[in-house]
Amino acid sequence: MKPLSHCLLRVETDRFGPFTFQAGVDLEDLVVPLQRVEDAHELFIKTPLNQVASQLEKEVVVSSVFGTNTIEGGTLSEAETARVLQLDPAEVKETEQRRAVNIKAAYDFAQRAAKTAGWRLDLDFIRTVHALITRDLPDPDMVPGEFRDNPKGKITTVGDEAHGGRTKPPQYGGDVKLLMGKLIEWHDCLVANEVPALIRAPLIHFYFETIHPFWDGNGRVGRVIEATLLQAAGYRYAPFAMARHYLDNIDEYFTLFNTCRKNAEKHGAAPNQPFVRFHLEGMRVVIHRLHERGNRIVGVLLYESQIRRALDRKEINARQYTILSQLLDKGPTDLEEMRHSPWYQSLYLKLNDKTRLRDMNALREMELLFLDEASRLWPGTMRAANIKPVGRKGS
Repeated sequence: MKPLSHCLLRVETDRFGPFTFQAGVDLEDLVVPLQRVEDAHELFIKTPLNQVASQLEKEVVVSSVFGTNTIEGGTLSEAETARVLQLDPAEVKETEQRRAVNIKAAYDFAQRAAKTAGWRLDLDFIRTVHALITRDLPDPDMVPGEFRDNPKGKITTVGDEAHGGRTKPPQYGGDVKLLMGKLIEWHDCLVANEVPALIRAPLIHFYFETIHPFWDGNGRVGRVIEATLLQAAGYRYAPFAMARHYLDNIDEYFTLFNTCRKNAEKHGAAPNQPFVRFHLEGMRVVIHRLHERGNRIVGVLLYESQIRRALDRKEINARQYTILSQLLDKGPTDLEEMRHSPWYQSLYLKLNDKTRLRDMNALREMELLFLDEASRLWPGTMRAANIKPVGRKGS
């Protein structure tokens, strides 16, 4: 990576005044955080992702759409978001449903772009992402894909007092268009100077939000841009999963935009360092969580294969297989609750307690089933450190 001093771009706008794009980071201070992300990613991609890719991707998309939508005021729960994303397009009627479906459409477009050889960030990509995100949403000021040009007397502000104060981005359309073109030019400079995507992506995110080029949808677009730059650089799943991390840390996320802006106004050293470090820590945390989730999915797949094989070999009977399958589907289940559930009682309608006891004890001895200290039953694949084998009284 070449010295970041090559990537300083000062722009004189017509009405907004001077605007500076700068890396604004201390590379030596970022060596360890960068390495932690790379180490986590290297470990993550060693997971047999071909076995878990479909389920992991579905989970990431739902969580990410929920996260980025909620940040911008969306009201759908995560479960509602999952259901909406499964709807036929003709069934999407409500504005809240449309918001979620639009984000998914933008994600799909961005992921295709990131996988295209030679893809580079440009204004057409940004406009298209915005058009997809805002399609058919009611807003009298907004034309999907078109940059903002404030008429006289209509002022756009960004931020709030709770997160460091309000600021006015460029209001004049000519300045907005100029700065967006320079943002692309500056990103090309970062690429030419071999600035890692882990630094480029949050910097572009930061300056995009600072320019705030659209009437609405800027946060959603900015997070898609960041994710696409990371995915194009080879990072899997985590780029879009960052939206949920930003939601989980929303106060810090919002505040850091103002922190970095004020640092630059005061000519502080490495003014953008806080946001980049926040982003790197988020990537590390997200990749670690995805790795753990991937391992759990692999564990479930292996467990499903194990109990199916045990059934085929007559090592367990159909009743035992049903018990294990139910627990795998439902997760940890209270023992007493299971005893009184209709599906469990139906297994032993014509059988005595001795048979029920024998079935459960056999599963215990094979370590296909465990009971924790709170009398919850766990399938074997979910065994944790605090789980002990099922006692005979619990059958």
